[in-house]
Amino acid sequence: MGRVRSLLRGGWPFGGHSAGTEKGKGGPSSQPQRVLRILVVASLLLPAAVLGIGGALSYRQHVKEAESRLQRNTARLYEHAIKVFETFELSARYIDELLNRVTDDQLRVGEAQYHAHLRALTDTLPQLRDLWVIGADGHPIVSGTVYPMPDIDLSDRQYFRVHKNNEVQGLYISELLEARAADLRFFAISRKRVDRQGQFVGVTTISIAPEYFREYYSETPAREVETATLLREDGAVLARHPDPSQPVARLSATGPFMMAIRTAPQRGMFRAVSAIDGVDRLFAYRKLPRHAVYIVTGIKSSTIVEQWLGAIASHLLFGVPATLAMFVLAIVALRRTERESLAYGKLQQEVARREKTEQALRQAQKMEAVGRLTGGIAHDFNNLLTAILGNVDMALRRYKSEDERVRRSLTAARQASERAATLIQRLLTFSRQHPQEVKAVDVNRLVQGISELLRRTIGEPVNMETVLGGGVWKAAVDPNQLENAILNLAVNARDAMPEGGSLTIETSNAYLDQAYSAAHAEEFREGQYVMVAVSDTGSGMSKEVMEHAFEPFFTTKGAGVGTGLGLSMVYGFVKQSNGHIKIYTEVGEGTTIKLYFPRLAEQSNLAQWPAYELDRVNLVQSHRGETILLVEDDEEVNRFAAEVLRDHGYRVLTAYDGPSGLQLLKNHRDIALLFTDVVLPHGMNGRELADEALSLRPNLPVLFTTGYTRNAIIHQGRLDAGVDLLTKPFTAEALARKICELLGDVATDVGEPAPERQVVAKAAG
Repeated sequence: MGRVRSLLRGGWPFGGHSAGTEKGKGGPSSQPQRVLRILVVASLLLPAAVLGIGGALSYRQHVKEAESRLQRNTARLYEHAIKVFETFELSARYIDELLNRVTDDQLRVGEAQYHAHLRALTDTLPQLRDLWVIGADGHPIVSGTVYPMPDIDLSDRQYFRVHKNNEVQGLYISELLEARAADLRFFAISRKRVDRQGQFVGVTTISIAPEYFREYYSETPAREVETATLLREDGAVLARHPDPSQPVARLSATGPFMMAIRTAPQRGMFRAVSAIDGVDRLFAYRKLPRHAVYIVTGIKSSTIVEQWLGAIASHLLFGVPATLAMFVLAIVALRRTERESLAYGKLQQEVARREKTEQALRQAQKMEAVGRLTGGIAHDFNNLLTAILGNVDMALRRYKSEDERVRRSLTAARQASERAATLIQRLLTFSRQHPQEVKAVDVNRLVQGISELLRRTIGEPVNMETVLGGGVWKAAVDPNQLENAILNLAVNARDAMPEGGSLTIETSNAYLDQAYSAAHAEEFREGQYVMVAVSDTGSGMSKEVMEHAFEPFFTTKGAGVGTGLGLSMVYGFVKQSNGHIKIYTEVGEGTTIKLYFPRLAEQSNLAQWPAYELDRVNLVQSHRGETILLVEDDEEVNRFAAEVLRDHGYRVLTAYDGPSGLQLLKNHRDIALLFTDVVLPHGMNGRELADEALSLRPNLPVLFTTGYTRNAIIHQGRLDAGVDLLTKPFTAEALARKICELLGDVATDVGEPAPERQVVAKAAG
């Protein structure tokens, strides 16, 4: 490794270039490579930028030209419409003069004569479809195209009603109508008829052919005007070219045309999607001077784009080859430089990989050192704690004096012993040496069961909520350690919210896919997991704190407040369970810690949890006097355990090593249970003793005890199948309860839980 670093510092020849600098600063060969990359990018970006700017200016010019064409053609159609509507006005005055002082009866008598006059006018003007004279009752009297006049009722027509009810003055232009005397469409220009006294006597109408306007509009080239429409100011369509396949009688009152004329009533332009055929167009419009009618012309936006692209294409014919040539030359130069820098890049990667491996190795060695230190002291230390904690318990139980000071002193000694036991257990858990009693755990039930304890622990200022997922799978974990892990996370969350806040415990099924697994390749495998998340709205963690969060004895709390082993214990427990742990946090926003445990296969031989609640009752033995063989090399633990068992009515035989215990077993056929330490002197450990005993007595119950996990009954941190274990330090109640369980005694009468099953609600750092 040192040789590699010296080469990087001193330089390494690659095609005449020196490629040696420290990692992250870049070598001499990287400078021309960056320049060439810039040149490659510039060979494309600069022409593209020029093309983009020129194209934008060209497009704007094409839009202006299209607007100018629309305005010119709109003006031409506008002038045409004015002349046509002047013709309609002249026709209306002609009819008024023709019918001056003529009554309806006279019209009916001279229908043939008047029909001839109107027919002559209709034949002369192609824009006229017909001329009608309608009586006061809504029935037509004479027409320019129909003779003799049939009995038709037109009193329901809008143009008749508006004149009869005096709703308009002068001419009225109707919407597009279907003729009742023929299969035709028209719109009408109508005028009220009055007698000498000014009374309403009927209506004269001029029927206009919409196809006259369509034919005129169609003469304009499509590149100039693609659509032309004659509209009333209320949006009613009178004529349109091209004729739509699905006619639209009236535009929406909130559509773009109506909005445009409200803003600029006389003339203007707007761009919108046509309500008639759904095509995006640029529109221009003008209003006729004496009528509420608009000329609207439009051209497709795509037509403008096509014209613009046609102009751009001529520039591309010359610009693209030159750009490609410059780009290819830059690529060739860059490839040569990259080949020269490839070895240097590989060398950098190797240095980074080795440094990462060294860092991981140092971390593993540090964790292994803590684990070995813990394992080295665990056996003796747990023996001492067993003796201290057990004797204090017995002293408290037997103490009869009224002096409360002595009782308080004993209670304080017991609490200190419990804290010491908790500390050593956390160290063992972090180093993945704490023995796990793995069971098939219903995680939802466990979280629901512990929630009440958590509420009492975290206190009132924090609002706690549990969100249990539906159909959550079972997981193979130690339920007691999972409870401790959740409690540690909850207590840490509470400490992060001194002013109160929200704490959420959530469960769900999860699938960690290949992409997520690849980002954490050294930690876990992809697959199905059961997720337990603890979230808070507290102060969160900085990046620096999060990087050290799982290290033992690291804490952000004040001196004497926490041990710094809480998250370390959780980390060790999750890893020992073949799981994955992830922190999501942001300063000031809160923290979420997610625990992932592998899904338990449907076909599993693990014991189900919870099976029963024996450890939460006081025990009443159904039969006493059984003989128990106790094999324990520590004199104080031996004495304490024997005394506890005798107090519970058992007969106890004691030994301090395996051979002595085996001899007692051979001499006493009435021994009902073997209780042995795993670590024993004189060459025979507890496992070997149990094997010998079971060869003599196959149905003999065996209970192991140990304070150190690297022994014959625990592998990869988990108990061997069919092994019953009581971990040190243990209390008198725990020992009696375990013996009772193995001998099949009856459990009744609810009482306190065993101390080692209680969850110690203390800040864990």
